Amino acid sequence: MHSPEADASVEELRAALAAHGITLPSLGIDLPAFASRCPTRPLIALGTCNLLTAQDLAAALRKGVA
Repeated sequence: MHSPEADASVEELRAALAAHGITLPSLGIDLPAFASRCPTRPLIALGTCNLLTAQDLAAALRKGVA
């Protein structure tokens, strides 16, 4: 079972990315890290994405800084 905070963080990130038309298919809790000796600080796995998605993500981040 994941921590509610970690699950909420994943969903918040998924929604923020979706607002920019970006989907990271592998976005989720990093299960090996979650199962480690420190599950109170789980890692969020962003996973892999295709070239177009990476470009869209970079553009959204640049826009956010501007």
